[in-house]
Amino acid sequence: MPIAVDIDVMLARRKMSVGELADRVGITPANLAVLKNGRAKAVRFTTLAALCEVLQCQPGDLLRWEADEDAADA
Repeated sequence: MPIAVDIDVMLARRKMSVGELADRVGITPANLAVLKNGRAKAVRFTTLAALCEVLQCQPGDLLRWEADEDAADA
């Protein structure tokens, strides 16, 4: 997937657990894990805003674009 999710990087920087972040954001740990592992198909802006507020970061600190390997080879 061309969108990489760096929530785990921010969790490590903030010394915060997935469970604590999920509680503070107001989502289930399972849904946070889906997002964190890059398996989510979408993310609500309200959820992204809550993640940024709790982690004190910008959306670009959590999400970044990477070129597909197939597109890079073409």
